[in-house]
Amino acid sequence: MIIRTLLSAGGSALMLSAAYMFLAMPTARTGETLVLPGAAMAQESTEADVDTSTIMEMTIGAEDAPITMIEYASYTCPHCAAFHAGPFKEIKKNYIDTGKVKFIYREVYFDRYGLWASMIARCAGPDRFFGMNDLIYSTQGEWTKAGDVQAIVAELKKMGRMAGLDDAALDSCLQDGDKARTLVAWFQENAEADDVTGTPSFVVDGEKVTNQPYADFKALFDEKLGEE
Repeated sequence: MIIRTLLSAGGSALMLSAAYMFLAMPTARTGETLVLPGAAMAQESTEADVDTSTIMEMTIGAEDAPITMIEYASYTCPHCAAFHAGPFKEIKKNYIDTGKVKFIYREVYFDRYGLWASMIARCAGPDRFFGMNDLIYSTQGEWTKAGDVQAIVAELKKMGRMAGLDDAALDSCLQDGDKARTLVAWFQENAEADDVTGTPSFVVDGEKVTNQPYADFKALFDEKLGEE
């Protein structure tokens, strides 16, 4: 199964990606894209400088579910979109909604567009996050190909408005350099801890699992649950 791969699992390569994504954050100034004041600081800082405890884990399913599944995914990854259009829907219906699986979604950032999509999804709040998740993935082929930076930001903001956010809230979320830097550091910590080298990647009860058809996930879950 093809996955989108990271440049490296090492911290240095990940820090380079963090610096790149801070070079051009969207601003509210007549649709322009300008450098945030925090850009230089983002390039010079280290992961240890950032307190990532403020980042909320996005989860669905019963807290006491017998199986915990973590997905690492990027909003700009086509294979992640395919997973959410197919296997995830069946997993949610048959295992998450029935209390058998607790599902944790963790973002991976390949580029600034994926980071901005994440910031808008999180700005919608935990109750609307997975609804935004579905919307962002189901329209990935449209918003990622909308055109220049301003056009892509406009499409992301359009989805945010569908979740009930106004332009002021969306601009505030997208221009939050501290939040963006914290999210990137959080991604780095998670990716290194779970040896994530591509997307989508999965960790089920502490063990890495490759991207696979729903039937294979079903077999894995049923084996853990002791079901035929």
